[in-house]
Amino acid sequence: MLARIFRPAKNAMQSGKAKTKDWVLEFAPASARKADPLMGWTQSTDMDGQIRLKFETREEAVAYAQKHGLAFQLFEPKTPKRIIKAYADNFATNRKFPWTH
Repeated sequence: MLARIFRPAKNAMQSGKAKTKDWVLEFAPASARKADPLMGWTQSTDMDGQIRLKFETREEAVAYAQKHGLAFQLFEPKTPKRIIKAYADNFATNRKFPWTH
């Protein structure tokens, strides 16, 4: 049973960064999901997939995993590359290409 410790990525559907500050400990899937023959819903026999613990810091999550004897894999967050742009840059006189419709 392998636990994954990571910081979740920003939601692609919203511009805010809510719920990205906490660290999450969740278990990797132990078995593959199967489709139910009657309804077509996915089912799994792995109950550890329902556990998702949140911690304020990485150290708290690692300490929890070590205290309970869980094998874990730590994923460091990637810092996003920021490109600073201004609307006025569209009309700058030193553009590489002329602005057209």
